[in-house]
Amino acid sequence: MTESQRDIVLDVHAVGKRYRLGSAGSGTLSEDLGAWMARLRGQPDPRLTAGAEDPQRQGADFWALRDVSFSVERGEMLGIIGRNGAGKSTLLKLLSRITLPTTGEIRMRGRMSSLLEVGTGFNPELTGRENIFLNGAILGMRKAEIQRKLEEIIAFSGIQHHIDTPVKRYSSGMKVRLGFSVAAHLEPEILVIDEVLAVGDADFQRKCMGKMKDVARSGRTILFVSHNMTAVNTLCSRVLWLQDGTVKQEGPPDEIIRGYLSTYSRYTHRRDWPDDGDVPGTAAVKLTSVHLEREQGEGPVTISDAFRIHIGFRNMAITDGDLNVSVHVYNGEDVLAFTSSWREGGCAEAPLPLGGLSVWCRIPGDLLNTGEYRIVVNFFRSAKLLFQVEETIAFEVHDIARKGAWFGRRKGVFRPLLQWGVNP
Repeated sequence: MTESQRDIVLDVHAVGKRYRLGSAGSGTLSEDLGAWMARLRGQPDPRLTAGAEDPQRQGADFWALRDVSFSVERGEMLGIIGRNGAGKSTLLKLLSRITLPTTGEIRMRGRMSSLLEVGTGFNPELTGRENIFLNGAILGMRKAEIQRKLEEIIAFSGIQHHIDTPVKRYSSGMKVRLGFSVAAHLEPEILVIDEVLAVGDADFQRKCMGKMKDVARSGRTILFVSHNMTAVNTLCSRVLWLQDGTVKQEGPPDEIIRGYLSTYSRYTHRRDWPDDGDVPGTAAVKLTSVHLEREQGEGPVTISDAFRIHIGFRNMAITDGDLNVSVHVYNGEDVLAFTSSWREGGCAEAPLPLGGLSVWCRIPGDLLNTGEYRIVVNFFRSAKLLFQVEETIAFEVHDIARKGAWFGRRKGVFRPLLQWGVNP
């Protein structure tokens, strides 16, 4: 199908967004004139530092996005993924016209409705009902059109009893419920949804996922930004992967998500942070190492293997015995399999002394399914998070010899070896 035959509703061409670091207007007049003359000659900006370590920073400029190009067809559901700081939120703000691009062009056909942050687009002094009409008017809808959808919007949001209360008195969850309901029901040609759905409860999230499927089936276009790879893989027909402000890759969900999640697996079964390096932590606690140890010696981890996660750290200031360490275990689809902490694992009364320490967590065999996993380490004090380290170690659980005629991967995060019997 040629470009002219495709029904393109959104075309992003060579878009970039630059922010100036430090104080506004901190550059001198001569620097600005030099930069202007360089642009006229087609030369690089003389203010930019060559060979900067941060690919998004050049001199006093920070490029949140650079040379981003893609197009979206009518009725397509495009997933946008990437780590924190990759440029996802900046891209959505450009598409929603909250801010303008520094370079490039965005062409759009039809009206867009965005749900980017909790309460975005709401006037806090107006009631929920009044904000529904305000948002519809911003989208260019007539009052009669909004009136036809009003009861459906209120019922879906589940906040009927508070719809005539000023929005400034709503909780964050109530704002998200109303915001999504308004965005999805006022029939925009393009619907933009950011990670804010994580604020709602499980039942409301299921309603949102179902509604997004209905919106896509009706021929409207959805841009869906999420860290939930299962949701992206289930809902989206194509995925755009942003990294360091540029498009790393785009294509089918399975392929792109697999590549994105594999970046978490670049660490081996052991990672150490030397004292002279950038050690994660706070002034009170520093993480020094994380490593995996099989109980039966070296080799790959299989589904029947028990192993331990060892966490080394330095306690430099916490003497009240209220320090705790936990692990979050995520599978290859970025689903949280389980969490466990040092104190709930039988060490509730034991204080962690000052100095260099190491704790371990044992994961039994015949528990995890085959596939890739990664470990996130958290440190707590008085049940409050001190810091979290996402990029520690990753590992793969392999299958063992199996009887039977089917050798595909079984479904599920867990694959426990359960006891069965027969009643005579």
